Amino acid sequence: MQTVAVIDYGMGNLHSVAKALEHVGAGRVLVTSDAAVIREADRVVFPGVGAIRDCMAEIKRLGFDALVREVSVDRPFLGICVGMQALMDTSEENGGVDCIGLLPGQVRFFGKDLHEGGEHLKVPHMGWNEVAQVVDHPLWHEIPDNGRFYFVHSYYVSPARSAQMVGSCHYSQDFAAALADGSRFAVQFHPEKSHTHGLQLLQNFASWNGRW
Repeated sequence: MQTVAVIDYGMGNLHSVAKALEHVGAGRVLVTSDAAVIREADRVVFPGVGAIRDCMAEIKRLGFDALVREVSVDRPFLGICVGMQALMDTSEENGGVDCIGLLPGQVRFFGKDLHEGGEHLKVPHMGWNEVAQVVDHPLWHEIPDNGRFYFVHSYYVSPARSAQMVGSCHYSQDFAAALADGSRFAVQFHPEKSHTHGLQLLQNFASWNGRW
């Protein structure tokens, strides 16, 4: 049976992510902060919620920045929410924070006074929104284009390489909802909270060979 390591650095919906993976039959799901266990896993999930400064402080304290670079190269790797943002170069949050720098680009603030079509848009962007499939990636298998996923975030990813954006969303502007690079896939939304489409994405991840 394959193993899926959910990286535990003290930030993230670890229980709900693990339960969702178990629900789709992903294999033996291990929520762990043990680098050896993570290195041995067949697949790795990197969740995250909260302020990026606190997340990056723990990631660096535990040496998980180097570990993420290592384990995301040769096996399927999934970043979720702040776990996606942490993969970028920098974030505007908390006055500016250096991130892992695995994927080129920045994390930017939506702004304080958003309007569209005469409507005031609240920040954080919270709730269901459509995700357009920019690229036909294996993780979109049996998920309809413009399917709805659940978001909770005040900052969005602006990738430096447009070719890495495989899913986009619109909230006052277009932003990256999903990025892909080799065996890495990262999403801004929460698949574990996104019902049918989210579970399908996790099931696709559980069977993905890491190529596209």
